[in-house]
Amino acid sequence: MTLEQLAIFVAVAEREHITRAAEAINMTPSAVSSAIKALETSHGIRLFERVGRGIELSGVGQAFLPEARRTLSAARQAAGLLDDLGGLRAGHISIHASQTIANYWLPPRMLGFAKRYSGISIAFEAGNTKSVAKAVLEGDAEIGFIEGSIDEPALDPTHVYSDELVAVVSKSTHTLPANPTALDAYRWIVREKGSGTRTEFEHGLGAIGLTVADFDVALTLPTNEAVLNAVLNSSSAAALSRLVVAPFLASGQLRLLDVTLPPRHFTMLHHKERRLSAAAKAFKQICVAPELASRAR
Repeated sequence: MTLEQLAIFVAVAEREHITRAAEAINMTPSAVSSAIKALETSHGIRLFERVGRGIELSGVGQAFLPEARRTLSAARQAAGLLDDLGGLRAGHISIHASQTIANYWLPPRMLGFAKRYSGISIAFEAGNTKSVAKAVLEGDAEIGFIEGSIDEPALDPTHVYSDELVAVVSKSTHTLPANPTALDAYRWIVREKGSGTRTEFEHGLGAIGLTVADFDVALTLPTNEAVLNAVLNSSSAAALSRLVVAPFLASGQLRLLDVTLPPRHFTMLHHKERRLSAAAKAFKQICVAPELASRAR
């Protein structure tokens, strides 16, 4: 059994799909299938069962998955120690981030890091707040970035940025009165439950005495870009990060509703019981010191 086989097994187990797992770990589906078959053959077990046209974990696979994750996490910790001893000349860092951060805030900081530490490779995956926290808890990500906060005692949070949620409509939509209670006169496009944007929007509404249940929700969509395009092509409203809507406000394609939502924080997470590698510490420094990111672009 090799670490590569373990990583392939975990990727397939988490997705229960050969092709999606192959895409996530940058391999061909045939190579992934061969690795799983070799692992099963060498130990005389079945890790997956065919169900219709799909696959799912067998009982053996379900029992093995936690140990496979622990082993990979320990291997990453050992590799991180060697990277530290090498003085950041080579190494690897795994980062997960929720969508707004992944698409709008994190890329320039990743670029700044890559220019300063060209020998450190970055594995990056976007998700939502719940999936990012889960990845850090299970050791799939050394650090994670979420919008807002999460109640998880095992994770150590660090505030890295203050963001602003704004409520917007397309330029062709009529203006509502300034009274915040008028927000329920709109149809709304909202993000899915579990996303940082949705959670922080609900918190903001609570501060002005409203809930999402008070609204006529036309659509619930899984990405900022889907929400944004729906709003641009309808008379519906949405709450999105100012980072997302800034170009459309500047061009006049969107207009702000007269409501103030409380600021939200972007938070970096790492596991309290796992040593933060030198590479992760360097990345954290770039995130909390904006001048380092801009200087390195």
